[in-house]
Amino acid sequence: MAAPAVTPKIYTAIGLDFETGGLDPARCACTQIALQALRLDTLEVFDRYESYIAPYCKQELGAARRKVLRAKNVPANSAERMDYEQVALDYSGITMEMLTAQGVDLKEVAASVIDFARRATLSKGVQCKPVLIGQNITFDVGFLTQLMSYAGLTADFEKVFAGSKDFYGNFQPLYLDTILLARLTLAGDPSVVSYKLELVAERLGVELDDAHDAAADTAATLDIVRVCAARLRNGDGALPAAAPRQKTRDHFQI
Repeated sequence: MAAPAVTPKIYTAIGLDFETGGLDPARCACTQIALQALRLDTLEVFDRYESYIAPYCKQELGAARRKVLRAKNVPANSAERMDYEQVALDYSGITMEMLTAQGVDLKEVAASVIDFARRATLSKGVQCKPVLIGQNITFDVGFLTQLMSYAGLTADFEKVFAGSKDFYGNFQPLYLDTILLARLTLAGDPSVVSYKLELVAERLGVELDDAHDAAADTAATLDIVRVCAARLRNGDGALPAAAPRQKTRDHFQI
């Protein structure tokens, strides 16, 4: 009897980059987001999304909710705006005027991210949910978590991205940091002393036209992934011979 046909799984990743109003996702705003969907078999980008995010206010979430005393002349529905530090805005070239004129509502952006992840899932099965890829991706994951929490879409976020819950019950998406990938590729070269995106891109021959723009940074990040993956697949660079291992015991029971 012939073995049943097995349909190959298509694994995917989503390149992610945020521009923000500062470094702390607990108080600083998301200002721009860019996503690109990547097939891991062909290394082809097959979907893209980018958006500025309209200015928004801080929220108190879950157990952190508490009553706040206000002066009599302050409206009950007033809220404190998220932080937009000028140094961060200057770094990305984004202005508050741009965010007001071109920004999309936070909830609409979060819903678009969920839809994007669904489109990026090309095979059935938990193992085929997209993983995140980014340069210093833990920074972006903090702001992605803020985005989903503020939009009330945390449950949907957990359903469409690969990941698991930590000891405290918080969802942690599965991700690949291109800093670590670049270190695996370049750490043997003593002339490489920094792993900033623009320096890694230059070293690997990747074009980066507009650093600190979310879309440009995401494209360069995935190009770095392609270069490193090609080296792995094509056997570029011989591994050093493994040293003979000394046995620690002559026999053991199984």
